[in-house]
Amino acid sequence: MKKFMTILLPLAAAAATVAAQGLGGFKNQLAVPDGSYGSRIQITEHGTAASAVSSMQTNQSGVKIRGYRVRIFSDNSQNARSAGQNALSRFRELYPGIPADMTYDTPYFKVTVGNCLTAEEATILWGKIKDAFDRAFVAREEIPLSSFKESQSLLPDSSAGNAAAKE
Repeated sequence: MKKFMTILLPLAAAAATVAAQGLGGFKNQLAVPDGSYGSRIQITEHGTAASAVSSMQTNQSGVKIRGYRVRIFSDNSQNARSAGQNALSRFRELYPGIPADMTYDTPYFKVTVGNCLTAEEATILWGKIKDAFDRAFVAREEIPLSSFKESQSLLPDSSAGNAAAKE
């Protein structure tokens, strides 16, 4: 069962990010050879994988998975709310494709970014943004599965990273 969930959750997260174009369109996109190396990916579905992914997409309410995010702000001072909103807007300006949100977990206002399934993904993201947010660190969190559907990209492109480094 654990092996099944290990395979199902990343597949569900990947499928959720491409739900707008459909699974068939996603397979076709992956089958197109890469311009740099000529590599392509061929997907073979086994058993009831497509129906399992479909059921996960429709039954997402309240489902959370363990993942990692990068916390760029955490404070409990009198002006923590406004400072957190400033950090959030600055991040969204520098990295518009990366999901970010602010939460209040008594007594702290926290701004976390990215929706990463592995610590390695989160560490890569941290490395890209640490120059712009010097107090950032990787944090393990329960992430709603629906957040992965909203994610466009976990890692900024190199031009955004260069803009952040100049700030």
